[in-house]
Amino acid sequence: MSDLPIVPFLIIFPLVIAFFMFVVRADRVRSCIAYCGSAIIIAAVGYLTFDWIRSGAEPIVLYLDTEVADWCILGAEVILMVVVTFLSFKYRKYWVSLLSIIPTAGMIWLEVAGPKLEEGYHIYIDHLSVLMCIIIAVIGGLIAIYAVGYMHGYHNHHKNVEDRRHYFFMLLFIFLGAMFGFVLSESLLWIDFFWELTSICSFLLIGYTREEEAIHNSFRALWMNLLGGCALAVGIIYFAVAQHSVSLHVLVERGVYGDHVAGIVVALIAFAALTKAAQLPFSTWLIGAMVAPTPSSALLHSATMVKAGIYVLLRLSPAMSGTTTGSLIAFIGGFTFLATSLMAIAQSDGKKILAFSTISNLGLMVACAGVGTPETMWAGVFLMIFHAISKSLLFQDVGATENSLHSRDVEDMHGLLYIMPKLAAFMFIGIAGMFLAPFGMLISKWAALRASVDERNIILVLFIVFGSATTSLYWTKWMGKLVSHTHLTEEKIKDVTRPTEMISLTIHAILMLLLCALFPILSGVYVNPLVSETFGVSMDVLPVQVLIVLAIIILLVFAVPVIAFVYSRKMTFNRKGSYMNGVNYGDNRSFVDSFGGRKTLWLSNHYYKDLVGKRKLMKPAQIFTTAVLIVMLTTIIGGMLS
Repeated sequence: MSDLPIVPFLIIFPLVIAFFMFVVRADRVRSCIAYCGSAIIIAAVGYLTFDWIRSGAEPIVLYLDTEVADWCILGAEVILMVVVTFLSFKYRKYWVSLLSIIPTAGMIWLEVAGPKLEEGYHIYIDHLSVLMCIIIAVIGGLIAIYAVGYMHGYHNHHKNVEDRRHYFFMLLFIFLGAMFGFVLSESLLWIDFFWELTSICSFLLIGYTREEEAIHNSFRALWMNLLGGCALAVGIIYFAVAQHSVSLHVLVERGVYGDHVAGIVVALIAFAALTKAAQLPFSTWLIGAMVAPTPSSALLHSATMVKAGIYVLLRLSPAMSGTTTGSLIAFIGGFTFLATSLMAIAQSDGKKILAFSTISNLGLMVACAGVGTPETMWAGVFLMIFHAISKSLLFQDVGATENSLHSRDVEDMHGLLYIMPKLAAFMFIGIAGMFLAPFGMLISKWAALRASVDERNIILVLFIVFGSATTSLYWTKWMGKLVSHTHLTEEKIKDVTRPTEMISLTIHAILMLLLCALFPILSGVYVNPLVSETFGVSMDVLPVQVLIVLAIIILLVFAVPVIAFVYSRKMTFNRKGSYMNGVNYGDNRSFVDSFGGRKTLWLSNHYYKDLVGKRKLMKPAQIFTTAVLIVMLTTIIGGMLS
């Protein structure tokens, strides 16, 4: 690669932008900084990608001697500990501070008085890290652009919330810088720091409104992620003491060859990744994150926070293949996929459906990483790509729709295609991307299912089959609401979506369609080499004949809203009414009943809250997965003591 310090730039530049976002209080100037900063970050990642490809698209290691940076990172980690301790005491959550103090003290000991460590590089650039950088830059940058317009409307509608947009945008860009540092780091010490930084940024974003519910949910997210951070720190210290190394790839290589110590450390870090990826029993922190403004929800659910856990598990995947740790991780991921899909059926709040859907799809990615085969790696990577774009698009669309409808309930989105066609079209594309062929989510599920069958993992097969069925149910209900014409309201609803929001939504939708069209090319040119780089072997998972069939299916699917829209126009022109339980009043909203009275027609989905609601399933699911984790941790502790 060239001598341009693009990697430090990607980590430090968002922090510089964050500083200016905090000190500048003029809205127009701050907005301009957000636009320019996002564009520069995207361009910088584009340059990194181009430079890496020009260098042969081979793994590259950088920065052997980083003593000054190491001390700066250690000092920053101490500052984070002080911040967490201060806020924990301020809000009387004293015990939470221990989850920050203990691992930080361990890191200080390791770097100041610990054993002498093998020299190693601190930055690692390969297919997976470059892919993550692209996701973070493009999706994260577009979310920042979207947030400029959204946050203006947010404070117009939420007069009771103090306007702290300077603080919000500061956290947004710190988050992006931390994620770049996380996915590009080879040193486990650096990974630990960026892990803590993303955890604390998410904690502060969730608590942005400083309302009682927001504070409660933010601390729940904090302690769960810090608990994972404790497991990560213990694993790093144990590996450093036992084998005098803090290299991620050394850990994976030794884990592949069956090293006992490496196997224990892999299990500890995999446990930490479960907390970051919001898997059961830790899923509630991500559901609670819905109290935050929509841009932070989109950021946490699509491009950054939860993908950090998936990234780590994909890195560890070769070392988990065929192990007890891998089997337990795959089991927890598969069970989370099914359980949270069931809970999503009972939700009518759009953002809650997206939250449960996120946890569910993350569960499938976790299961793919746990199985640890080239085929599941291929599926997991595509799941991550399509999920990042689809979920970011949907969160932003729901936020824009809420600003216009003053509701994010799916039932209130009835006939959205005829009320706000642009937002409905974007929403339709986002939903299609989550569960229809030939969008990558469904194809990836098919690949994961086939790999599970090949591995004779019957339990995981059942999880994927029934989880996919329930997924189709709640997405179909939502999609049906968008195109329904009966009982449309006569009330004129103004679309208040700002141009910056519309730019982000449009680019997301275009990216989704392009990914669908270029799926085979992306697989052959990028994902297959990524799998080969990770496992040493690769395979063609998607036959061309299957792709042709799926392309025909998607054309038929998209024909549904087009036909519905055209037919509705004709129906309105010809004044034809829908069939009802009595004589149609002519407005398609009411009819004359058998007693001559006027009845309003209302179509509503079933949600089965008493059967599969969160209150019914969450506690049993948490208890069950906690028991599985206890077995896993008991095995780890036994291995460390033996």
